Amino acid sequence: MLPGLPVLQLLWPDEAATQAFAAQLAAHAGLDYAFITLHGDLGAGKTTLTRHLLQALGISGRIKSPTYTIVEAYETAAYPIWHFDFYRFNDPQEWEDAGFRDIFASPGLKLVEWPQKADDLLPQADLDIALETVSEVARRVTLSAYTPRGAALLQALTAVTQAGQIP
Repeated sequence: MLPGLPVLQLLWPDEAATQAFAAQLAAHAGLDYAFITLHGDLGAGKTTLTRHLLQALGISGRIKSPTYTIVEAYETAAYPIWHFDFYRFNDPQEWEDAGFRDIFASPGLKLVEWPQKADDLLPQADLDIALETVSEVARRVTLSAYTPRGAALLQALTAVTQAGQIP
């Protein structure tokens, strides 16, 4: 985390709040090269958040979880998007062996579920979103910035949260 940068904590009472957050995140121009990690237990809403974000970015059609394929690629008019799920990794070296280093060095949005399964091989994330199940529908969310790009995203999200545009 960047020194002196506050962590943004939110409570999403339902999926509509998740969708509203995703729409606000999608509106930020800094996503074109962002790397966002998603933490949370099974069923915490990592894939749901990603689906809403991709829809807000203009991806239509079926948005699949990459649990079995490891990565799903999408193309917007502005930039590519990669959605990774490393849940099935048994060894961090699988990330390196899969050749993902080139993707992470290229422009485009990278969203990674279960980043801890790739250990220290991943580059530094710009923004981490940790989801915690509060009830069947509610989630406690903690956003942490680790780079200047992440700080800009966090600052923009904090501003729209304070303006009441997202819960």
